[in-house]
Amino acid sequence: MTWLRAFGGVVRSGLTIEETRLEPLLALRTAAGVAIVVGSALWLASPAYAASAALGAYSAGGATFQRTWRPRKVIALGAGAGLALSTFAGYLAAGRLVTFLPLLAVWAFLAGMAWAVGSTAGIVAATTVGSMLVTITLPTSVGRALEHAGIIALGGVAQAVLILLFPIRRWGAHRDALADALAAVADYARRLRHDPTAPFDPEPLMTARDAAAVTPSQARTRPPALHGPRGLAERIRPVVAALADLDVGAPAEGPGRDRARELLDAAADVLDAAARSIRRGTPAQVPPESADVLRVDDEHEVLEGPARQAAERLVELLGEALEIAGSGARGKPRTPPGIASAQFLVRPTMFRLLPVVVRAVRCELHRDSPVFRHAIRLAAVATLGYLIAARLPLNHGYWAPIASVMVMRPDFHRTYARAVARLAGTLTGVALATGMVRTLGPDAHVLGALAVVSAGLSYTLIRTGYAYSQCFTAAYVVFLLGMGGQAWEQTVPERVVLTLIGGALAMLAYVVFPAWETPRLPNRLADWLAANGRYAAAVLRSYAEPTGERRADMRRALLASREARAAWQEAYDQARQEPVRPRGLTSREAEEAQEALKGFGRAAMLMESHVPRADSRSIPEAERFAEALEADTAQAADDVREHRIPDWGRLEEALHEWEGAPAGDRSTVARRGAELQKRALEDLTTAVSRTPLERDVGSVREEQRVRAAVAAEGDGSGPAHRGG
Repeated sequence: MTWLRAFGGVVRSGLTIEETRLEPLLALRTAAGVAIVVGSALWLASPAYAASAALGAYSAGGATFQRTWRPRKVIALGAGAGLALSTFAGYLAAGRLVTFLPLLAVWAFLAGMAWAVGSTAGIVAATTVGSMLVTITLPTSVGRALEHAGIIALGGVAQAVLILLFPIRRWGAHRDALADALAAVADYARRLRHDPTAPFDPEPLMTARDAAAVTPSQARTRPPALHGPRGLAERIRPVVAALADLDVGAPAEGPGRDRARELLDAAADVLDAAARSIRRGTPAQVPPESADVLRVDDEHEVLEGPARQAAERLVELLGEALEIAGSGARGKPRTPPGIASAQFLVRPTMFRLLPVVVRAVRCELHRDSPVFRHAIRLAAVATLGYLIAARLPLNHGYWAPIASVMVMRPDFHRTYARAVARLAGTLTGVALATGMVRTLGPDAHVLGALAVVSAGLSYTLIRTGYAYSQCFTAAYVVFLLGMGGQAWEQTVPERVVLTLIGGALAMLAYVVFPAWETPRLPNRLADWLAANGRYAAAVLRSYAEPTGERRADMRRALLASREARAAWQEAYDQARQEPVRPRGLTSREAEEAQEALKGFGRAAMLMESHVPRADSRSIPEAERFAEALEADTAQAADDVREHRIPDWGRLEEALHEWEGAPAGDRSTVARRGAELQKRALEDLTTAVSRTPLERDVGSVREEQRVRAAVAAEGDGSGPAHRGG
């Protein structure tokens, strides 16, 4: 992709309105926290203290809108404490560049490394860097600095108290995550009615698993409806895929296929009903016709063999889903025996989180890590922006490094999109706020009220797009400065110029010291291939030795495979938006390899749906094939990294030996799945085994197609090419 096309995509992304559900009650509660601390500070102290209080309350409130599964009050308290600490530390080092710049660089570096823990930690940490840059201009002594730090922390406390007193949708985010997982499986079942090989994105299931991890105190108060349905969604997904599949499921045509379509449609209705029940906390209501379809009649059932086994298993799992969701007229969800006492996924408490953070940061401390490179960029840009702004004949020079710090992300596309969005939002917000300040005059109480209103609107639009939220954030800052006695003629031009400088520095930093994902695609693909191979081998070993330990191994391998796939998908999506020529894998090769590995994983999933019970007959041929499969995929992963052609000799030999073994219902499913896996791996070889000359010619042709598409788009004669 060329820089011109990449920048065009950046502009569109930065100014796009995201379709999301607004949460005005949450915004109102958070804005009320800002109003309480600002009004109290104006009444009891001075506008300067009110500005500090507003900074703490606004930033702590914004942190509670980030995607996190911890209690919101804990996030507010943590953000307030971090802001207070950075404020006081910044003041102690302020006054001399020789002390403040090293502190700023180290603090910014640590804020960048916080992304190793997660996006919420990274965003909150970046906010503390901004707090350090702003509040060093407010106090005049150590005692005053402590007072300002305490007031900032008090803003976080105020937000936490409001969350405690006025909870809105308690466990709402966890309910939404679980309901989204069930709804995703319902949508998958409906798509399988028409396309038996329809793809499934496991991200909703991964999100639901992340949301299911709770601390011991959370586990004691978690609603019963959040205990079991996630595991059911995990088990229902391979069963509906096996029922619809043309190779191991219902026949392609005839009464069997019609019956499979009816069952899939009824399964989707039940899962949607369970999702609505969990999301709203109400009893599940299933259409009577769907309940009738889910009755398997021994005498009149048209499905046979593995397809009938899948249908019976599906009906059993859907009954459990309805029991957990609370079907019928009962108002309280019921939990099946064993679910309530099952071991929950443990999330460390805030006090026990430090070792986890240290391990995560240590794993990212190497030059090739995108998080480490982001931390280096953040530290360099923060100090350089502060130095440049200090040399300019402008007040409030801290706006330049703040703009850089708040827009920078570990990847190219989000950094550039947020820089464009911040500039557009700042220009609009400053213009609107300036007009209001000129009209209303410098009344501190009026401007304080306008600042609270702007904060509320910013919170309301925080999930609709960065540009639109930033518009009211800019207005909020203008009103705060006006409340503190700053003339708009000084603040408005300065903020626009310094925001432009900060955004330009953030963009330039990624050009000078990038962390492109395009060159890493072969490694990500190899990791996914090796993880998929271990998962498929674990499934086959469950056929060879059907025990509880084998099932546990299969579950662990499945989760590792999903993580590897998510890492590949994230890298692939970022690489498609980067202005970098393909190295190692062209976009076409990457797409074909991705489809091959999806097919490989799907074959393993189909076999998983028919894994025998613990008392079933073992299949020794599956063990030999599993060993060959795991060995060949591990070697093939190394081949992909080194740009060699993968070889599947051991796999072919093991499959040939299996063909002479006696067949049974489950053995037939396992052997057919093994054949599908071998075919998918051969497709992978075709995708990545082009010669250097073929790759060079392919890259040139691809670049020519892109240029032709751009030219056609420019003169309106055709659509733009989607690749790159």
